[in-house]
Amino acid sequence: MSLHGLLSVTIGVPNVEETAAYYADFGLAPAGDGWFSTLDAGRQLRLVPAPTRRLIALRVGADDADDLARAAAGLTRLGLTPDLRGDRVTATEPVTGVRVALDVAPRLRQDPVAATAYNGPGRFERQGHRAPGFTRTDRVRPRKLGHAVLGSTDPQATMAFFTDGLGFKVSDRIKDVGAFLRCSTDHHNVLVLAAPVSFLHHTSWQVDDVDDVGRGACAMLEGRPERHVWGLGRHYAGSNFFWYLKDPAGNFSEYYSDMDCIIDDQLWTPEDLEGARGLFAWGPPPPPSFLHPDDLAALMTGAHSAR
Repeated sequence: MSLHGLLSVTIGVPNVEETAAYYADFGLAPAGDGWFSTLDAGRQLRLVPAPTRRLIALRVGADDADDLARAAAGLTRLGLTPDLRGDRVTATEPVTGVRVALDVAPRLRQDPVAATAYNGPGRFERQGHRAPGFTRTDRVRPRKLGHAVLGSTDPQATMAFFTDGLGFKVSDRIKDVGAFLRCSTDHHNVLVLAAPVSFLHHTSWQVDDVDDVGRGACAMLEGRPERHVWGLGRHYAGSNFFWYLKDPAGNFSEYYSDMDCIIDDQLWTPEDLEGARGLFAWGPPPPPSFLHPDDLAALMTGAHSAR
């Protein structure tokens, strides 16, 4: 794949200072001018002022100028007018209004992290000491940005922008609801969902293992139970462990680990998922606010009044 990763997201929020404090608690490192950094991939989140919460921009990594030219041609075939300058091509997704930049950038090389030792029937990987998941004293810090989830009033058009335009690939589909799209070897980097208004559902951040999913979430919830949304559980699409929390602007943020990896496209067959399988494999049932965020009606009212 000539595309190789989701480089960053820019999120507009009405309460920048309060939301910035949340993401610092979440384990992202403040990097100046509204930016926050992950442990392995540098500056990957930017918060900027906006009247209501929304995803403003995505940056996607590409290998070279030929990749940019292919994307520009694909976007042009969709009737759009991409801006190709130097090592970047930009275009605005017409339904959600999200600005997407394809940048020629080096591929992320993550140093391997030693696998956590887990015991099982007849298998004693850890002997003579307690599980490291609860003896770790360091705070959880996300390794990288994994994906963003967009609600779209015309999901087919939004999906076409990413696939036919930019060159994303389909990993799985949720029947009549949306699709998991990838621009890297991760199972998905963008999920497009049908929605009554265009909005950002959540961003997702990689941590080392399921223990760090739990440790990170528990640290975030200490004295702040209102941050909890959904977890602990495991998704079917992507196979990853998850725990969702809510920032002060109303955006969800996810700690995840153990995501499916698609190195050879020929070895992966996309599925059409229905019902619970489109949401999770195990865990508590998702709360209504996960499927329909509490501020969705207000976002719809704002969208209509802005017309």
